[in-house]
Amino acid sequence: MVVHSVKRAFRYRFYPSDVQAAELLRTFGCVRKVYNLALAARSEAWARQERVNYHQTSAMLTAWKKTEELAFLNEVSSVPLQQTLRHLQSAFTHFFAKRAKYPRFKSRKASRKSAEYTTSGFRLRDGALTLAKMTDPLDIVWSRPLPEGAKPSTVTVSQDPAGRWFVSILCEDPSVTPLPATDAAIGIDVGLNHLLALSTGEKVANPRHERRDRARLAKAQRELSRKAKGSANRQKARRRVATVHARIADRRRDLLHQLTTRLVRENQTLVIEDLTVTNMVRNRPLARAIADAGWREFRCLLEYKAAWYGREVIAVDRYFPSSRLCSACGNLRERMPLSVRAWTCGTCGTAHDRDVNAAKNLLAAGLAATVCGAGVRPQRSSPGGQSAMKQKPPRREP
Repeated sequence: MVVHSVKRAFRYRFYPSDVQAAELLRTFGCVRKVYNLALAARSEAWARQERVNYHQTSAMLTAWKKTEELAFLNEVSSVPLQQTLRHLQSAFTHFFAKRAKYPRFKSRKASRKSAEYTTSGFRLRDGALTLAKMTDPLDIVWSRPLPEGAKPSTVTVSQDPAGRWFVSILCEDPSVTPLPATDAAIGIDVGLNHLLALSTGEKVANPRHERRDRARLAKAQRELSRKAKGSANRQKARRRVATVHARIADRRRDLLHQLTTRLVRENQTLVIEDLTVTNMVRNRPLARAIADAGWREFRCLLEYKAAWYGREVIAVDRYFPSSRLCSACGNLRERMPLSVRAWTCGTCGTAHDRDVNAAKNLLAAGLAATVCGAGVRPQRSSPGGQSAMKQKPPRREP
């Protein structure tokens, strides 16, 4: 019998005391410093055609702590410092595997403020979490309970640009088990007029969270632009801008979680389009709306939840003409501008809603490729030629 074990991060907000906040900010600074020092050392060795691994950077950290210039590294817990070296090792592993770009240095202003503690760096007893170098537990708002008997493997503390403090506790969640299998399958087409169009004919409205708060955001940004650089008032104004952005992101994330959970629970197979959002946001007239829709986050949530609950997500090639193909007879139109939201097939006379028709075609293409054993993802570097979905269907003469 295969045991289904899922590691899940439980994120909570907490309110540190002044002493705890100072300790955590000092830890964030040391983590950033060690990461940058190790990255510089590895880059210099790379220029000399030498390789430096995690164990060598760990030995460097020990030597750095003994110097007068970097003696302040001894004031914080050593666990987050070791973890940042492991993160750097992972970054280089992804780089050498061509899954990511070359690691970049962390910025004091722009980089995420976080520190990761392993089991030796924290204590969780009776609902109280205490970190290394601290005497008092964190004042955590336990918005939901941890799994019964949970044994966290890591604890990550972070502060977002709006000044809010969060702690993320990673542990195994035995309650996440595969859902009963079902025959339901659905095609999902993302859009801007409607956030989602489903092959069932259902449409999910696009709430346009950023547009709703655009006036508030513009006002906060105007106030920020008037403040003198380096002043305390500028920091307060920057915090107000970050608060508006955080409000927008929180509402978007909450909606996407609700949608993806419902879709995964109701359907066994989910077919989506393999969009390159990074390239699409280069379209200046549509970039703001595409970023506000959160297409990439929607796909990420859908894929990991499907993996949790035993569902299947199929990504159809982005070049598949889902919008121009009649889902009733298969006739392919030559062109279809974005302004055309509804059209009638010239062959069979079927009236189509552009987005619902695309969702139906995506579902048919995904299921057909699965049955035939053909790949539905773009095959750029792997052998085997083009994806089956990249080959346009033959055009039927009217």
